[in-house]
Amino acid sequence: MAAFLQWRRFVFFDKETVKDPSENGKNFQLPVGIAACDSGRGHIPYDYVFFDSYNAHMDGQIWFLTRSLQLSSFQAYKLRVTHLYQLKQHNILVSVGQDEPGINPLVKVWNLDKKDSGSPLCTRIFPAIPGNKPTEVSCLSVHENLNFMAIGFTDGSVVLTKGDITRDRHSKTLSLHEGNCPITGLAFRQAGKVTHLFVATLEKVQCYTLSVKEYPRIELDTHGCALRCSALTDPSQDSQFIVAGDDCVYLYQPDERGPCFAFDGHKLLTHWHRGYLLLITHNNKSPSKSEFGSRQTSPTEKHILTIYDLDNKFIAYSAAFDDVIDVLAEWGSFYVLTRDRTLYMLQEKDTQTKLEMLFKKNLFVMAINLAKSQHLDNDGLSEIFRQYGDHLYVKGDHDGAIQQYIRTIGKLEPSYVIRKFLDAQRIHNLTAYLQALHRQSLANADHTTLLLNCYTKLKDSSKLEEFIKSNESEVHFDVEIAIKVLRQAGYHSHAVFLAEKHMHHEWYLKIQLEDLKNYQEALRYIGRLPFDQAESNMKRYGKILMHHVPESSTILLKRLCTDYQPNKDSTDRDSLDRPANPEEFIPVFANNPRELRAFLEHMIEVDPFSPEGVYDTLLELRLQDWAHEQDPGVKHAALSLLRSDHTVFDKALVLCQMHNFKEGVLYLYEKGKLYQQIMHYHMQNEEYGKVVEACKRYGDSEVCLWEQALGYFARKEENCKAYISEVLQHIDENNLMPPLLVVQTLAHNSTASLSVIKDYLINKLERETQQIEEDERKIRQYREETAHLRTEIQELKTAKIFQKTKCSMCNSPLELPSVHFLCGHSFHQHCLESFAESEAECPTCTPENRKVMDMLRAQDQKRDLHDHFHRQLKCSNDGFSVIADYFGRGVFNKLTLITDPPGGKSGAGNLEAEFTLNSAAIGTL
Repeated sequence: MAAFLQWRRFVFFDKETVKDPSENGKNFQLPVGIAACDSGRGHIPYDYVFFDSYNAHMDGQIWFLTRSLQLSSFQAYKLRVTHLYQLKQHNILVSVGQDEPGINPLVKVWNLDKKDSGSPLCTRIFPAIPGNKPTEVSCLSVHENLNFMAIGFTDGSVVLTKGDITRDRHSKTLSLHEGNCPITGLAFRQAGKVTHLFVATLEKVQCYTLSVKEYPRIELDTHGCALRCSALTDPSQDSQFIVAGDDCVYLYQPDERGPCFAFDGHKLLTHWHRGYLLLITHNNKSPSKSEFGSRQTSPTEKHILTIYDLDNKFIAYSAAFDDVIDVLAEWGSFYVLTRDRTLYMLQEKDTQTKLEMLFKKNLFVMAINLAKSQHLDNDGLSEIFRQYGDHLYVKGDHDGAIQQYIRTIGKLEPSYVIRKFLDAQRIHNLTAYLQALHRQSLANADHTTLLLNCYTKLKDSSKLEEFIKSNESEVHFDVEIAIKVLRQAGYHSHAVFLAEKHMHHEWYLKIQLEDLKNYQEALRYIGRLPFDQAESNMKRYGKILMHHVPESSTILLKRLCTDYQPNKDSTDRDSLDRPANPEEFIPVFANNPRELRAFLEHMIEVDPFSPEGVYDTLLELRLQDWAHEQDPGVKHAALSLLRSDHTVFDKALVLCQMHNFKEGVLYLYEKGKLYQQIMHYHMQNEEYGKVVEACKRYGDSEVCLWEQALGYFARKEENCKAYISEVLQHIDENNLMPPLLVVQTLAHNSTASLSVIKDYLINKLERETQQIEEDERKIRQYREETAHLRTEIQELKTAKIFQKTKCSMCNSPLELPSVHFLCGHSFHQHCLESFAESEAECPTCTPENRKVMDMLRAQDQKRDLHDHFHRQLKCSNDGFSVIADYFGRGVFNKLTLITDPPGGKSGAGNLEAEFTLNSAAIGTL
């Protein structure tokens, strides 16, 4: 039970007497004799503030008061109006009144949106008497869905109308409650699909469940309230039923009694509006139950209007009024009607004004609660928290202040708070604020640095571990900054933990290698990383790891370059698309040749198609070993590498020459077809037999080797007759040098006598003599053939006698008509027409003639390629050979080609043309 006297009092409402605009600012005067009033529908098109029913002179009219204080009315009943109920969600007004003397109340339902002769349309009229018992109506309530209406009577009965209350046909009326105590309050409560009806009497509070067929009833309390002393809260307060007794105000749920508040005073009126409870009280004791409806008061009686905020536990307003008739809420204000015909307006102060009033009294907790209930935005709440924090800070309550500042995170600049708590004595408060800043993920790098420095200065390892080893999935700080600060402060184990947890691989390895010198652990960590990261980190830290843990580092590199998979304790498994390039890791082994050799040998064994750099480096290592040890096994291994065809030729040759590896040099010369280099190598080493052997082996590919060998031996002052004779014999057999050049070459050798070349010269002269004789024989033969051809040409120029008796095509005796050609072939005309492609050519001689003609045309076309000839002549190193080639083609010969005239035909009439063509062909052949 909340004690009323402990609640603080404020003036959150401004009291104002409503003025009549038409009377030059005089107070607005209400008509006398108000019987009932209600308000609502402030958002309808009509500019109504509230509805009033006046019973002036018992005329039964309902009056409407607009916001502009204009009164209008219509005749609702013939005698009087006793009750009004305005629905909030529909423009429907329900009234109770009398049309005739006696106890015969009528209920009328008015549709204010429709008019009937200028008045609202009455959609339904029905009597309100329960059964046949005449009794007065005490209270009225209508459900907002228009499906329920409850009427309470002074005899203790309640009549429920179920269905569409605006129509007779679609509704039915039943007696819901019977009793002996007058009904003082009714209220409908809707929660989802469940509908409840609260019923209050002078003695009890009960609740009916209307959504269940039997309408079950629950008795909530054994004391009730006076007439008009009950109300229903809004849904924000869970739609609780308020019952105001003289000692306490009770709140009820449909199934139980809720909290109660000890508000003393005799209650005359109870209202609820937007979170406020309004009570009209006076200090006299409660009247007897038989006088529950009596409203007789002295003309000077004072009523106390009190407005309570039940959520925030304070009194928003309290003032005395003269004999209050009713209090209505509309247009955001309360209107107080008094019996002296005065109308007062209570205008609520704005939220900021109320907060400033609380701030002046340092009631910050109450200000916070008020702001929340008023749904103030986060910026407004943050400002309250800041002011509250400043207030506590000035008072010296630093712990309380920091809690308020924490609630401003996200709105207030953190530097405002941090500057206040930089004092060493307040470092624990600063730590709490920075922790909260990180929990909300609003900390920057500077905040993280400051928080970690606070931990380190406080030497609070437990808090530090709690901060960095948090199990939360989301990180609330800059991990990299935290690692840097911890490392700088000497908390290497914490920094390593943070780096490993958040996969900052570079920082983890840097701390392990540079600070902790834990090389084996760093190598193990790299082995757990995905391929790309493991590869990049081995390139970065490979040298230092190879220096301290060479064997383990070599094993990891072998894995990386073959079929790498992270170690089993890793949760990250890669599907390896490609292994690392072993050539890129060779610099890692700069000071570890033994491990490098093992690594390279492993690579070429696993992958024979390793990069050439792997083979070249391994060759260099083996040549170095051979140069120091001269081990035949190493020599064989080096040669096998050269024969693998995976080394780079130029690099391998340089390496072999650097280490004077003779076998390798000669192999590479032979592989590169550098035969002259092979012979020069033997010449430099004065290996005469090897020189001759090289000439025999490679002389067919490069004939100049024999000439070089002869010149080499000719320059030697030693007795090389045997080698010279062998070289001369080969030169003579293959006619590789002119004899004069041989003699000139050997003339430089003082030890070479005539006997050395005697046999060579004799053989050469004999062959020359035989060649001369052969040439003379061919000359005679060509002369004879030429003379014969000239004779034939002469015969063709004279008359030709055709003596052929058979056809050259069918070999049958010739018959006229026949065709004769100068070449001596004769044909039947029909054979020629059937088998010859052209009647102007001899079918038998045509193939040979065409070959000759094609050759002549080709030579003729080539003769015209002047630009091509000049270009070749300009670009060639040997211009004479180009000219000789064109001479051989007949480019420089003047040739006249005689062909048949167009349209020529064979036969006796074209004998001259045929003679000319065939004689030309014969001459050409």
